[in-house]
Amino acid sequence: MSSRIILFSMLGLDALVLILQINQLSISYDEASLFFGEFSLLQLLVKFFVFLFGQNDFALRLPMICMHIASALLLYKISQNYLKLQRNRLWLLLFFILLPGIISSAIIVNSAGLMIFGLLLFVYIYQNFALKYSYIVLFLLMLSEGNFLFLFVSLAIFSLYAKNRNFLILNIFLFAVSLFLYGIDTHGSPKGYFLDSIGLYAAIFTPIVFVYMVYALYRKFLTRDIDILWFIATVTFIISLALSFRQRVGIEYFAPYLVLALPLMAQVFEHSYRVRLSIFRKRYKFIFIISLIFLVANSALVFFNKYLYLFIDEPKKHFSYKMHIAKELSSALKKEGINCIKADSKMSKRLQFYGVTKCNTYKLEENKRSDETLVNVTISYRNKIIYFANVTKGNNL
Repeated sequence: MSSRIILFSMLGLDALVLILQINQLSISYDEASLFFGEFSLLQLLVKFFVFLFGQNDFALRLPMICMHIASALLLYKISQNYLKLQRNRLWLLLFFILLPGIISSAIIVNSAGLMIFGLLLFVYIYQNFALKYSYIVLFLLMLSEGNFLFLFVSLAIFSLYAKNRNFLILNIFLFAVSLFLYGIDTHGSPKGYFLDSIGLYAAIFTPIVFVYMVYALYRKFLTRDIDILWFIATVTFIISLALSFRQRVGIEYFAPYLVLALPLMAQVFEHSYRVRLSIFRKRYKFIFIISLIFLVANSALVFFNKYLYLFIDEPKKHFSYKMHIAKELSSALKKEGINCIKADSKMSKRLQFYGVTKCNTYKLEENKRSDETLVNVTISYRNKIIYFANVTKGNNL
């Protein structure tokens, strides 16, 4: 079977699984805040798909899936500069689409998916086209998302290393403009969030992949085999750890940068494997197999996460609880002829996406029974109750 057929089969299956997963999720409060909040490029993109397909979960998440598939293709193209064998590029792509953090960014509406796509697009343009096109992409990234600020820091340091004065001036300018437009949060005092940040990185990439990724970056530094990918991944990683000594860092905004280390990690692994005799390759095969098993297991947990409610006493402790409930709740309310209701602020904004607006005619109270109850709403997953609420008349407020 040709590598092209394998490539598009992998991407097609990946897209299919993600699309099937859409029906298992509800809009979260953060996603609803983005959708109904201040203007942003991501909001514009999502609302364009909503205009095309209607206000539903499919239209909400389809732009993220599209950017994810495009990111996977860009990563595969970029890896051609780092991996000699085509089958190794396909293995790298498989690792990419199985990473827990990548799966989340492919279906949850937040800036992570946009950042991964933007970073990979910039690197691909930089490595394959004239430098002026890279300048255009950088300007577009600066206007689209404030979290690209750290990209400009990394590229400024890379420019010093590459002795490219024009590129240095450009990135200093873009950094200054980003700082002016979006600012940066550096408040706080040392509170020991360093280990928390390391733990979050390990959860996003799985422990084995994360440790080997950091090792690969260190190995590249020792051998002075460093390029633009190394600078972007390493500088932002160091900045995130430095900031974590002062405050809790949003690792989800730094992890996309570390995705660029994947081709470097694969290159180091490929080189280490190829230079050894067959008898000494067993350790590398073992690491590879164990890593793949971890990735498949983590992916299974993500895709079949509702079964975890069977083993959790308190449903709200489920890692995806904030992505559940709202859609089923809105359907239950509409069945009772209730199209507007007063709920807590977070649930109210989530219900708004499904057409249940805010009013004082009815009141929704979670985990509370009342003699004045008009409707009881119970939501169960896998025959386990995870949400109970009642609806009362507004005159009982």
